[in-house]
Amino acid sequence: MVRLPLTPEEIERGQRLGALLRRARGERSMLDIALAARVSPETLRKIETGRVATPAFPTIAAIADVLGLSLDAVWAEMRRAERVVEGVGTARRSPERLAS
Repeated sequence: MVRLPLTPEEIERGQRLGALLRRARGERSMLDIALAARVSPETLRKIETGRVATPAFPTIAAIADVLGLSLDAVWAEMRRAERVVEGVGTARRSPERLAS
């Protein structure tokens, strides 16, 4: 299977995800979190370092659950920087404005 190259946005999002998971893990060991989430420690390491920028949803859901993160919080962190970039130099219309 051929994978398309990641976009700069996907790479940045993967780095933000990794940083979020590292912060949430705190002083807990990577091995303990990985085993509790039923993923390999190598997978968790790659996600935390941004080497896997687009991990599978079930993997992120399992890790987030072990870390006590809601998926809403994970998604909000992933979208946070994108909204800032989208808003720079563009006039975005809210759905209410589009309807009128």
